Amino acid sequence: MALIEKGAKAPEFDLVDQNGDHVKTRDFEGKNILLSWHPLAFTPVCTDQMRDLERNYDYFVDHNVYPLGISIDPQPAKSAWGKVICIDNLPLLSDFKPLGKMSKDFGNFNEESSASGRAVVLIGKDGKVLWSKQYEPSELPDIEEIKEVVGKC
Repeated sequence: MALIEKGAKAPEFDLVDQNGDHVKTRDFEGKNILLSWHPLAFTPVCTDQMRDLERNYDYFVDHNVYPLGISIDPQPAKSAWGKVICIDNLPLLSDFKPLGKMSKDFGNFNEESSASGRAVVLIGKDGKVLWSKQYEPSELPDIEEIKEVVGKC
């Protein structure tokens, strides 16, 4: 399955975050969304990836881009992990029920591992993909590259 490409209309989503709140596509009307998938919580690269987003959260919001971390972990695990890695601002979305639906909709589900792949997708205000990139499971997305892309929005 190939990751959604630039110019495609992004699928709608409605997931629960680490606090148990529903986060929906329509919550971001008129805003850009940065979707950042990580395979599983409580792993080193995933932790670094989410901490990078948390440290740069204000940069993204200042550029009218709202970052979201996503994996197939259940909401209670996202809640515990978010506390352990000191995530205060970044929503950590659970793509658990049904398993990986959002990841599958975006072409970012690894059938072999039954988990999300590692990818970043930037969705524009009009709901179309502005940029997308898939990474190896062990590869940390370059936060400076992502900020450069966001800075061009």
